[in-house]
Amino acid sequence: MTEETGLLRTLAEDLSVVVARDPSLTSRREALGHTGLSAVWAHRVSHRLYGRGMRTAARTIARISRRRTGVEIHPGAVLGRRVFIDHGASVVIGQTAVVGDDVTIYQQVTLGAVGWWADNHRPPGARRHPVVGDGVILGANATVLGPVTIGDHALVGAMATVTEDLPPGARVYAARSVVRPAPGPRAVPPLVAGPVPVARTGAAGPGVPPVAARPGGPVGASVGDRPPLSVSDAVRELASAGSW
Repeated sequence: MTEETGLLRTLAEDLSVVVARDPSLTSRREALGHTGLSAVWAHRVSHRLYGRGMRTAARTIARISRRRTGVEIHPGAVLGRRVFIDHGASVVIGQTAVVGDDVTIYQQVTLGAVGWWADNHRPPGARRHPVVGDGVILGANATVLGPVTIGDHALVGAMATVTEDLPPGARVYAARSVVRPAPGPRAVPPLVAGPVPVARTGAAGPGVPPVAARPGGPVGASVGDRPPLSVSDAVRELASAGSW
């Protein structure tokens, strides 16, 4: 079987797995517009060009694919068969990464290196990115860094970070958020919390009874010596004093 025939068969498998794993799709024709499928197909082509030494052409295809899909896969990375990238937003796969068969990758997954401060000291040609086994599931925003190995059928949960090897079938989960009960209703403070200081005069306005006739003592009594006024009394006194 020639390489071109193998490529066509691999592309057909990629299409079938998208239809099988994405419940929002109803047909193979609809799956042709799937973002993850476009990214995987573009990488299949760029990887073959990269392996033949046509690195400029390979990187050009990778850049175009990144702009259109939001998925960045280095042309040197190796993808197995039936790799499914769901949603495809902000997925990053580094140059020396190896992804096995039947792997599911959700949005914002990073298969990256530790950093130049460590990678520059590695021997030439040394692996800097993860190796992901067959049947692995990488949850949303999962991060796998360095030349680690993820065993077959392992599960890396959403938001989890992996920097060491995982055995086959391992499960890695990020810390859960703390859930607190909702606070109870707050008490509403009263409209008037205490005595209302009001300037007093001896003259009352029209229709307002003299101050001395109200409960609280004579006109000359101080505010501190008298009981608090009601709101209506305070309004009348403000109006009579010309302070309204």
